[in-house]
Amino acid sequence: MASATQLSGNDSAVLGALFDPEASLSSAYRTGKSDDSAYDDHTLQHIRESEREALLLINTANPSSAHLQSSIAELDTLIKRYPEYASAYNNRAQARRMTYNGDELLEHHDAINSILADLALAIRLASPSNDTDAVSSGTAEVLAAAYTHRAFMLYKASKLDKPSTTLAGVKGMAGLDGEQLEEIASRDFAAGGRYGNKVAKQLAVKTNPYAKLCGNIVKEAMRREFEIYSGM
Repeated sequence: MASATQLSGNDSAVLGALFDPEASLSSAYRTGKSDDSAYDDHTLQHIRESEREALLLINTANPSSAHLQSSIAELDTLIKRYPEYASAYNNRAQARRMTYNGDELLEHHDAINSILADLALAIRLASPSNDTDAVSSGTAEVLAAAYTHRAFMLYKASKLDKPSTTLAGVKGMAGLDGEQLEEIASRDFAAGGRYGNKVAKQLAVKTNPYAKLCGNIVKEAMRREFEIYSGM
């Protein structure tokens, strides 16, 4: 009888994380007491009120195309006046996505580029200088939404026949194949989960390339064991 393979401490930790979704994403963000903003409290209150007014137009189950365009226009104005306000970029990306039905968006490359550019800006502006720095709950919500939204888009694109064509104009994405895009999506899902999005947390595990690799290894090992005990 063959001796059992001894795993290194690192291998054991990796396998443990792969089969324990909570373990792999346990490094959640640290909560800060105050809002992270480039603006003073008075200005920030005004910005948020303007943002809420812009979003009221589309805060329904099926907002009209006219309301979506009006909301986007108001967010455009807000961003021009306050370009360091991360949440507005995130919400503009959401509004732009809502102008398309389902996978219809994947046929509009310019729209994809605009949405991903907004999400990248939202993430850059909201992210702490260091991963260990505390962030406010509001900032965490922006990061969770932006990372998760981007992850969904990249995951969808990764399943296309020619994903590199769809994302040709997106900075850092040109020339990437489906497998590479799915890996990036998995990292974004993990980040979204780390900042509080539960769905992203689950999808990060399911799309983790190492988990898939280990799954294939386990399947192959089980097949071999079955053959041995079946006398094949």
